[in-house]
Amino acid sequence: MFEYIRTHQRLMQFLLLLIIFPSFAFFGIESYTRSQAAAGANVATVAGQSITQQELDNALREQMDTMRQNYGPQFDPKMFNTPEVRQNVLDELIARKAVTEEIKKQNVSIADATLQQELLRAPGLQSANGTFDNEKYKQILAQRGMTPAVYEQRMRQNMAFEQLLGSVQNTGFLPRSVAERIALITEQEREVQVLNLKAADFAAQVKVTDDMIKAYYDKNAALFEIPETMKAQYVVLNADALAAQVTVSEDDIAGFYKSNAKTYTSDEQRKLSHILIGFAKNASDDVKAKAKAKAETLLAEVRKNPAVFAKLAKENSDDPGSKEQGGDLGVMVKDAFVKPFEAAALKLKQGEISDPVLTDYGYHIIYLKELQAAAVKPLDEVRAQIAADIKKQKAAKSYSEAAEAFTDAIYQQADSLQAVADKWKLKIEVADAVTKQGNPALPATAQINNAKFLKALFTDEVIKKKHNTEAVEIAPSTLMAGRMLEYKAASKRPLDEVKAAIVAKITQTEAEVLAEKEGKAKLAALKAADSASGFSDVKVISRAKTEDVSPQAFSAIMKADVQKLPAFVGVNMPGAGYAVYRISKVNAGTPDVARRASDAQQIASLAAQQELTSYIDLLKKKAKATVNKAVVTAAPAAN
Repeated sequence: MFEYIRTHQRLMQFLLLLIIFPSFAFFGIESYTRSQAAAGANVATVAGQSITQQELDNALREQMDTMRQNYGPQFDPKMFNTPEVRQNVLDELIARKAVTEEIKKQNVSIADATLQQELLRAPGLQSANGTFDNEKYKQILAQRGMTPAVYEQRMRQNMAFEQLLGSVQNTGFLPRSVAERIALITEQEREVQVLNLKAADFAAQVKVTDDMIKAYYDKNAALFEIPETMKAQYVVLNADALAAQVTVSEDDIAGFYKSNAKTYTSDEQRKLSHILIGFAKNASDDVKAKAKAKAETLLAEVRKNPAVFAKLAKENSDDPGSKEQGGDLGVMVKDAFVKPFEAAALKLKQGEISDPVLTDYGYHIIYLKELQAAAVKPLDEVRAQIAADIKKQKAAKSYSEAAEAFTDAIYQQADSLQAVADKWKLKIEVADAVTKQGNPALPATAQINNAKFLKALFTDEVIKKKHNTEAVEIAPSTLMAGRMLEYKAASKRPLDEVKAAIVAKITQTEAEVLAEKEGKAKLAALKAADSASGFSDVKVISRAKTEDVSPQAFSAIMKADVQKLPAFVGVNMPGAGYAVYRISKVNAGTPDVARRASDAQQIASLAAQQELTSYIDLLKKKAKATVNKAVVTAAPAAN
């Protein structure tokens, strides 16, 4: 497979274009031309055209679907239920409308010849004689539910966007002086020493009183809260739970095997190679005769010794698609070859080599390297799989029939799960130490940790009235219901139980305060009179050498004013104390040509992106874009 991708890169790019069609931002090109008549309130106006509530909701759903596919169960739809996200998506819609309007004004269009050239750049869509294979092109599009007209219109739109925006983005550049300055800053090295004032060294000076402990306990009550917990029981109804109750007879298996015989039949497979001695369609009779003579000469050689077929194909074949593979065409696909070629190939027996076959492309010598006859798997070989498939189908049907009755039964007999467990032979599970966030000791994917079920479980209906939860759909075709067995309300740990931890926390905090105070005094004294006493050995710090330096310290060191040396900076080190850094020397560092080029390229790219952003902002102003903020800040429609 990987070898195929390497040798058919342009074809793979074409396929990717179909699957992940290039777009201006998050969504497909079709969003550019959404109907203006979409229902719902208008959320924005661009160039006199409305963006409706429905358009915005559709765009949000598209983005949510993409995220859901990427992240699966980890995806949280709530992250999209914010005004900020809605505003971002709306900004994308407004930008598209504004750019589309500018394309119209500038009369940006893509000529047929330009579009054709773009299509012809995919060698994987070429016939044996190097011409564009229109039938293969249509076939690939049809497999993805597209017509050539729709696909080519999308290509035109995308190319128009690239043409307009690319011309702007390409104007962004990075002056050489700026790149040089950035490189010098990046490579600069500073020789530093550190004096650490550790909080632990000041702990003995801290006196923690009862009043301090009580004040901390009262102020930070949430830290000492024991959340409400529950011991609960629950049942789960799904196809898997019902599958054990399904029986599959021999008649069922035999009937299924007969009805789906095609599924268990493997088609005949013919692995072919060929040598093409090509000529143009309008070739003279003399050219055709010479091609035939050459084909017959090669035929005599390969019939005498078939082992040289691949070698002769590499040396003589005029088919660029198979030549380098020794003429290998892979497994023959019905209707993939012109009719004379296909007819000849179908007559061959394994190991046979055809006479020269004339087509519009030239003379072909066809070699049937391997033939696998069509075969039907015997029933005994697939019996277990058929039984499993039938059981799955029956279980799914049973679930569809049981779902509504299960929901009703949970509600009608609200004080027990036993009736539904008996009726559908479900196991009553028990879970302990369940909180509103679930049981952290169990995997996040455990059924008891399902957020929708937990929400239904921790309600007054369940806790105070001791009723069953409603039947909750925790996954497609999966219903879950539960009830409370034991409940413990939220409480607060007694002060005596947490006193030691509070003392340790206050001691640490106060010790850090003392360390900072001492450090700042030391910093002031050093700025008045330099001294290296108590400092560590010298270490070199640069943006490429940050070892053993915290992010806070690194930032302070590199921002420090070094016009006068030595220079000093003080840094708070949360949880550790305070550090004073002595900068004694600044070096230019060693130029890194490769890194300079890479950094310059990245910064130039950022500059170009900024040019593009500014241009789009300008287009929004020209299009007089307005936003209905009240609608944007409202909650999204159903997701």
